[in-house]
Amino acid sequence: MAGQFEIFMDAESNVRFRLLGADGTVLATSMAFEDKQSAADGIRAVRECAGTGLITEARANAWGGTGRTRKGIPTPANRRHRHSPAV
Repeated sequence: MAGQFEIFMDAESNVRFRLLGADGTVLATSMAFEDKQSAADGIRAVRECAGTGLITEARANAWGGTGRTRKGIPTPANRRHRHSPAV
């Protein structure tokens, strides 16, 4: 049996959905939606992009956060490259 989406009302009376694995394990829980229709639209959006979504890793850096660049470090687009002459 494949997994399934389940729409539910959370403790704050917001509508959410969760993705359940075939064994009933909760794999993901959505953000809060105003109504069931919005939650269903969210499920459709997940279905559309899940099969083609890239996998990335968010890692905490030594300065906190998960940013890919640090303050004061130039990004690759504006970083100057120094080339040493071939010997």
